Amino acid sequence: MADQDPGGISLLQQMVASGTGAVVTSLFMTPLDVVKVRLQSQRPSVASGKCLLYCNGVLEPLYLCPNGARCATWFQDPSRFTGTVDAFVKIVRHEGTRTLWSGLPATLVMTVPATAIYFTAYDQLKAFLCGQALTSDLYAPVVAGALARLGTVSVISPLELVRTKLQARHLSYRELGTCVRAAVAQGGWRSLWLGWGPTALRDVPFSALYWFNYELVKSWLSGLRPKDQTSVGISFVAGGISGTVAAILTLPFDVVKTQRQVALGAVEAVRVTPPHADSTWLLLRRIRAESGTRGLFAGFLPRIIKAAPSCAIMISTYEFGKNFFQRLNQEQFLGP
Repeated sequence: MADQDPGGISLLQQMVASGTGAVVTSLFMTPLDVVKVRLQSQRPSVASGKCLLYCNGVLEPLYLCPNGARCATWFQDPSRFTGTVDAFVKIVRHEGTRTLWSGLPATLVMTVPATAIYFTAYDQLKAFLCGQALTSDLYAPVVAGALARLGTVSVISPLELVRTKLQARHLSYRELGTCVRAAVAQGGWRSLWLGWGPTALRDVPFSALYWFNYELVKSWLSGLRPKDQTSVGISFVAGGISGTVAAILTLPFDVVKTQRQVALGAVEAVRVTPPHADSTWLLLRRIRAESGTRGLFAGFLPRIIKAAPSCAIMISTYEFGKNFFQRLNQEQFLGP
């Protein structure tokens, strides 16, 4: 595990390959992620008699309004979305096409280093587990995927929170900074890890399921193809299938993660202390009570539509990059 992995490429080359895949995937998939976050961050209509101020991606009661209709200028009721297509149409119509790529800079700042660390850590952990015979080849992807993702989630959780809030509503970076500073002042720096629990509950099982299924499907497809055929196409198909299965099984935790993160900074001004954050399981029950079982699977279509191509593009780009560096290293080793 020093400088070269079993495939014959260096750690730096692994990170470049995975970082390139993250950039390509983000450019294609950010619009679907924006729609998913918008659908998941919708709340039921709030009680009347309160004047609401738009902040941090959600509408929450910030001021008690004693003047009735005279407070209407403070209230901006966002369009309610009835589905994925409806969300696409209304976002483009009312906010412009560029909004579909809102949060892209924060996404790139987060995903490029996170993906580089994650994919490199997975390959290195898997090679270590198999090389030391600490687990069987069948279950090594599960353990390596879970450990790699747990470490990555802990590092990038604050950036994930910022990205989610930029996508939930069309905020400027100045407005976002103001709301984040206010939340830190009230809840401390721990508030930046507000969504760590549900994010870990979503991403760690997702990673374990994804890599387990990916290695199985890839091995099965490779057995049906000539050995000299490139594995990029096989990786594309295997990644898409594995990503879809993992996304479906972990979607309720994704809904909880989104709702907890977009709630940052949205508190009632009349309260002296910020409201207590409910546990993940309490939030799951509350969402089910308010919106039914369908509420736990809000954003199902855009998440699934995103999961299959994003996982396919990411893993195939990563495999292509690794193959490229392998050939490059071989050519340099053999010389002219």
